[in-house]
Amino acid sequence: MLQEIQHIPVMLKEVVENLNLSPGACIVDCTLGLGGHAVAIAKQIGPQGLLIGIDRDEESIRLARESLQQESARFDIVQDDYRNIDKILDKLGVKKVDGIVFDLGISSYQLSSPARGFSFNSEGPLDMRLDQNSYISAYDIVNSLSEKEISTILRNFGQERWHNRIAHYVVEQRNKKPIASTKDLSDTVLRAIPARFRRQRIHPATRTFQAIRIAVNRELESLEIALEKCINYLKIGGRISVISFHSLEDKIVKEKFRHFNKIGQLSLIVKKPLRPTEEEVRNNGRSRSARLRVAERIN
Repeated sequence: MLQEIQHIPVMLKEVVENLNLSPGACIVDCTLGLGGHAVAIAKQIGPQGLLIGIDRDEESIRLARESLQQESARFDIVQDDYRNIDKILDKLGVKKVDGIVFDLGISSYQLSSPARGFSFNSEGPLDMRLDQNSYISAYDIVNSLSEKEISTILRNFGQERWHNRIAHYVVEQRNKKPIASTKDLSDTVLRAIPARFRRQRIHPATRTFQAIRIAVNRELESLEIALEKCINYLKIGGRISVISFHSLEDKIVKEKFRHFNKIGQLSLIVKKPLRPTEEEVRNNGRSRSARLRVAERIN
């Protein structure tokens, strides 16, 4: 099954080079996904190295495990939210690590699965949970929160210009019939946005889906918490590498790195975020918005 899934890890060359990997290193991949970055890291750290993979998605973990089993490096995989990195490493008996990687957002594999409800491009249940055991889904948010609460989510997490109109249309629509599928939500958003503003470079529902997904999975909150905890587990000279895909994530990473730089714990390896090459963008459109920041523990 794994061979049938096309998965292209974003900015792979840049991540591997900037982690400054060496044989025997201990690396934490906080967003294991299908293991694209993890496999490349495993090749570099070799049989004496240890890769610790964290992910909330059970199916992604299963597929990543298949790939990693073909490499010589030792690995431990944990299904959890990376905000719990301290508990995860403590339980594994790991005091310090040589590198930490985050590839934020969701994978093309998750987007392409209609049953997961992440995409407006295919009809599926309104779910959007990274961890299928989580209590709250996109359905709950869209059909239960007040108009004001929905508007706030769309504004804060999606930077959606039409957040008030969309929230109003959502409430009107659900009063007639629950918004149960991705198509239901996408159609509601399209009706809410004035016709002359629907022809955009991105689909008009993009920001709404992003905002609700972030709210469902508490992604920005998890990122802030995890970055605060990560630094304590990096060895002196250890590096942390973060790929973000939208300005909300990147702002958190930039501010956290600057804070730890100011207090003398981190050195910024790249002053401005690295961007994918033109060739990568041509081969993998998903990489277009990627930004990579890297820092090194110095104290």
